[in-house]
Amino acid sequence: MGVSTTTVAGRIQRLEHARVLKGFTGVVDSEMLGYELTAVTEILVSKGKLLEMEREIAKLPGVCAVYDVTGEIDGIVVAKFRDREELSRFTKGLLTMPFVDRAITHVVLTTVKEDFRLPP
Repeated sequence: MGVSTTTVAGRIQRLEHARVLKGFTGVVDSEMLGYELTAVTEILVSKGKLLEMEREIAKLPGVCAVYDVTGEIDGIVVAKFRDREELSRFTKGLLTMPFVDRAITHVVLTTVKEDFRLPP
């Protein structure tokens, strides 16, 4: 890169302090780890409890992303599962949560692109 390691370390430290960098991870192929299924679930939540429910859902195993969205639904959950049984337990579990009125789950058939890294 043409700069010293001390300069790079200082820049990284400043970016971490400014919370631009939240941590470092590897790009993992989830299917190689046995997570064969990806599901996108739309949720409808009642009584103004959306953020509370989204925070609880975010803690569940397999959940990769939780989004608070605009439109006819309240939130979107992206999760990965090893098999249909895990997906079934997850979906049925969502419906038992207080204030979750509806969960509409879509199973991903083909992943054309999945890359959350920002372009350089």
